Parts: sequence; C-alpha cells; structure tokens
Amino acid sequence: MYDFQKVNKKKILVVGDIMIDTYYTGDVSRISPEAPVPVFRKDNERSVLGGAANVAANLIAAKQDVTMMSIVGKDENGVKLLSLLQESGISTELIIESERKTTEKIRFLAINNQQVLRLDIEDCIQISEKECKWLLSKLEDNLKSFDLILISDYLKGLLTYELTQGIILLAKKNKIPVIIDVKDRNIEKYKGATLIKPNRKELGLLTGMPVATKEELIEASEVLRVKCDSDYILTTCGAKGMVLIGQDQPYFIESVGREVFDVSGAGDTTIAYLSTCMVNGFSVFQSVEIANYAAGIQVSKVGTSSVYWKEIEDYLANEKDLFSHKLLIGNKIQNFRKEHEKEKIVFTNGCFDILHVGHVRYLQEAAKLGDQLVIGLNSDDSVRRLKGEERPVNKQLDRAEVLCSLGFVDYVVIFEEDTPYELIKEIQPDVLVKGGDYTADEVVGKDIVENRGGQLVLIPFVEGKSTSKIIEKIKQ
Repeated sequence: MYDFQKVNKKKILVVGDIMIDTYYTGDVSRISPEAPVPVFRKDNERSVLGGAANVAANLIAAKQDVTMMSIVGKDENGVKLLSLLQESGISTELIIESERKTTEKIRFLAINNQQVLRLDIEDCIQISEKECKWLLSKLEDNLKSFDLILISDYLKGLLTYELTQGIILLAKKNKIPVIIDVKDRNIEKYKGATLIKPNRKELGLLTGMPVATKEELIEASEVLRVKCDSDYILTTCGAKGMVLIGQDQPYFIESVGREVFDVSGAGDTTIAYLSTCMVNGFSVFQSVEIANYAAGIQVSKVGTSSVYWKEIEDYLANEKDLFSHKLLIGNKIQNFRKEHEKEKIVFTNGCFDILHVGHVRYLQEAAKLGDQLVIGLNSDDSVRRLKGEERPVNKQLDRAEVLCSLGFVDYVVIFEEDTPYELIKEIQPDVLVKGGDYTADEVVGKDIVENRGGQLVLIPFVEGKSTSKIIEKIKQ
C-alpha cells in the first residue's frame, strides 16, 4: 500500500508557459440566419489557471510549496493571471512582464458540457536574450531553496534552448532533479533531465521512430533516454495507459477505468503528482501509479481542474480499485523488491480456498513480522494438481479478492507452479512464514531467504480449523 503519511511540503519550482483557461457556458439551439453556423448564447463565464500554471495549481492541491517562473503580458489578462496565481498560494516572484499578449484559451461549452469551439489568443514569441539571462540569474540566486524543478513546455516562447539547458545545468550542478513535460521536437533542448514525459505522438516526433506497438514504444523510449542522458522516460498513451523506461525492465501501467468527460489538463495533473511523489521519496514505480490514479480522476471532471489527495485516497478505498492495486502481476512483481528495498517484506503462501478463522489469525500474526505482507496464492490449476480435481471450490480471482479485502494483507500474487520457489526468488522476502504443521527443512524457499540474511518463522494453525474439514462438513 502507499504511505501517504510521508508526503511533506517540498519546495518545487515550476518553469513553463502560463495561460488563462476561460470557459463560456451556454446554449446552442439555433442556426444563424447569416451563415450555416450555430449561434452560441452565453450564460456564464469562468477563468482558471492553464498551461504550466495548472501544473502549479495541481502541486498546490498536492500540498506542495510552489514557485512559478514564467513570463506574462502587461495586459488585463496578465493582471488576472497573476491574481489567480497569488490567490492559489503560488509564489510569483520569478515571473517577468513583457509586451507580449498573455495567452488565453477560451472554450465554449454547450449542453452536457459539450465543447463546441476553442478560441486561442496568444503571441508565441521567444523570450529575448536579456529576459533569459534575468531568469537564469534569479534562478541561480534562489536555486538552493528548491527540492525539485518541474519544466512544463507548451511551446509558447518561454522555454528556449538556452533557458532550458541553463536550468538543467544549474540543477545538475546542485543535484536537484529536473522533470520535464515536453512539447518541442528538439531532443538536445531536454538533454540531462532526470525524467522526460512525452505523450505517444510527441515521442514519435522527438525520435522520428514508429510508436504504434509496445515494442516500438519501448525502442523509441530507450533511444530518447540514451540521447537525452536521462534516468527515465514516461510516455503517456491516453486510454492505453503509460509506459516507463529506465535501466530496468519496461513498466507498463493501464489507465484507470473511469468515465472520461474532459481530457484537458490530464497531462498537467500527471506530471504534478509524479513530481510530488518522487520528491517525497516514493519509488518511481509508485509515483507513476499514483500519477495514473490522479489523471484518471482528473479526466472525470469537466474543464481544467486540480486533483486533491483526498480524492485519490477515496478512490483507492473503493473495494474494486483496492483489489486491483493489491494484486501483483507482470512488471509489478519484477520491480517489487526495488520499490520496497527499505521495508521488511513478509511472505507466505497457500491455496486459501475457503477462508476461515484459522487463516485469518495466521495471516494476522504473519503481518506483525514486518512492514509488507505478501501472499503467494496457488492458481486454480496448481490447486487442482495438489488437492485433486474437485478443488478449488473458489476460483483464483475470487480467492485473491477475498484476501485483498483483509486490511493487514498488503499484496497478493497468483502463481502457476506447484511451489512458490521461483516467486520467492523474485520477491526476495526478509521473513518467510509457514504453518506449524511444517518442519523447517520442509519449507520451500528457506534457503533463498536465509542466504540473504532473512529468517523462517513457523506459526501454529488454530486447532480444528481447516478447509478440508469445512468441505467434509458441507458434504455431510
């Protein structure tokens, strides 16, 4: 499970193109007599932070201390934008004013929040050399106060090659991680970043490679990672989820299954929660998973908006989502030890066909022996080979869901083999637990655990309680 208690307020600098997102809500019920176009009758108007400012707003929602570095126009929208930032609790001391227009995106929403038109007002003029030097000078003066730098590139003129590389070089010199949400096709611009987040289309444009299949995604991501000398590439693929590429095995994560109302700002929410989690000590894999949940919540809302920790916690508290989170499959198994390297892992295994009080008390005692309790669950075929053709009574996913519903169980892994030996090699637990009806020499995986300094613990079963006896009683 995720330990949200360790999330503290870190100082994060957001650098990027800021804008206002304005929403006109109204009605489209007739066609204009002047031309064959719909007539939009405006009822309401609201303005919110957009672009990199929306990233900053999501970081504030994630309880972080945020400073914004950007450029804004000396116009009415510029005044409004600075006011919205300050009202949100975002520091604006590293924002400079210029003669450009402040970027505004106006969306027209009709019945059922159907978007009928978007109007963009912007000047995509690159910042001057003088402005670039001023920003880098200010950053150098304040750099040591930041725990992480997040760059959000919307290609509106702020993030030139010189400014982006200047920020990355200063950050690396001071060992501050840099996470970038990219937009440009210039790979050299992003070289040296800790993590780069393109979407599938942007990955293809950056590398000039096909990205239609999983294999192509992996290959293109690795090319980008090597060329940019980055630790990780996280590619978002919309409804198809995300793929993380680092020096280890590729990590695929499916998108969260929620009804999609509006994808505006989903990438901003993703990068904000990814950064929050990483700077607060979550593993990169856990950070990606939490960011994925946050994005799933965001797209279920209408318009550009923020996601709060309480929403993520409530979402994970849902039984179905909790089951899918606790069930370890594929890459989650391969990366498990690395994710939990500082925690004491307890492992036990069994069929757990008809869960009874003996099982519950046994697992409760096992959970007390460490930080994370992992249960290896025999698959249906494995149970059949061990117990006979009439078993199991309950299918493997049903058995897994029942185990996942127990609060003291952290993870469940279904394995196909007759013994969990290979699984124990992958999980690398610190404590191996079996029932008291075994002798130490009979326990599979004892050698693996003890060779790495772990221990075997035998816990007595509750007398008179067994699945076999329950089945016999039912038959009678």
